[in-house]
Amino acid sequence: MGDATLPKEHLLIAFMHDLTAEQLEEIRAKFPELEVSSVTLKRGEDIPSELARKATYIVTFANLPKPEDAENVQFIHFLSAGLNHVIQHPIFRETAIPLTSSSGVHGPPIAEWTVMNWLVHSRQYAPMYEKQKKHEWRDSSSGYFQGVYDQVGKRVGILGYGSIGRQIGRVSKALGMTVYAYTASPRPTPSSRHDNGFIVPGTGDKEGTVPVSWHHGTDKASVREFLALGLDHLVISLPLTPQTTHLLGAEEFALLAASQGSKGPKPYLTNISRGKVLDQDALIAALKSGELSGAALDVTDPEPLPAEHPLWDVPNVQISPHVSSLGVEYFSRSLDIAKENVGRIKRGEDLLNAYKRGKGY
Repeated sequence: MGDATLPKEHLLIAFMHDLTAEQLEEIRAKFPELEVSSVTLKRGEDIPSELARKATYIVTFANLPKPEDAENVQFIHFLSAGLNHVIQHPIFRETAIPLTSSSGVHGPPIAEWTVMNWLVHSRQYAPMYEKQKKHEWRDSSSGYFQGVYDQVGKRVGILGYGSIGRQIGRVSKALGMTVYAYTASPRPTPSSRHDNGFIVPGTGDKEGTVPVSWHHGTDKASVREFLALGLDHLVISLPLTPQTTHLLGAEEFALLAASQGSKGPKPYLTNISRGKVLDQDALIAALKSGELSGAALDVTDPEPLPAEHPLWDVPNVQISPHVSSLGVEYFSRSLDIAKENVGRIKRGEDLLNAYKRGKGY
């Protein structure tokens, strides 16, 4: 009579694509103590009531339960770093269910994407590749490589020194660059500079020792002080909030260019945040005028970027369709966060990568 086993807790994967048998097998191996099931839904479609009511934990990108169906849910884990694509859902406003993000998963691939674009630009790889396709050998005697430069000694300002920014900082330092960090709140002490979120082993800047200086603020005046440091690179790695919407515009781009001085190429801008953090028309103007030497954009405003949009034809811009974080490692690393949090729930500990509803990240 006393040996009846309790039913297993239930992990529900609600996603927009079918999971393969191999993926489900990997998930079940990662969570042997849980019953695991998956459902394929359209983006934004609510999880059916009969499935949501059985779930103890939910892993999703954009599919959520109705609040009345989520009484047993102990946390919802998102397969994204930002949650702004779903913040209007009632689960945010009408419940206190813990929400966790995949922040930290994105650092390695986005840092590689960032540096790849820097080097494509600074080593003039695109025109060289065009010559390769035409079977043309253009060596140094042609003068073709005038203006090529490396990154040693360059100054990079990282606007938003979270998990992604920290890995970009780590890789930048390895290239011989000087790193400057910018955060919303002050980080005056060594302990305040620690990264307490998820970190892919062997990456990032957990102790916060890579930057030579830290800067902070949530207003344009503070950002402008940061832009006046004489930066060769500006990396935008901010969450999109009401405070960061159109944070950068014509005045900021002009200041960035002016503070860098007249020696060497003008500053290069990288945006892996959201398109709306900057005034895109002002960016186009700054690129065309030469205030900025170039830009790498994994995000645009709007998305998808219409085929007729003038941004496509700016000669010194490199655009990718919001894919800088992707890789075969992504899903497994995100599930590692969910696995850690299942353990933390049972131990009564704070969740890793917990989303703060009031802050927007």
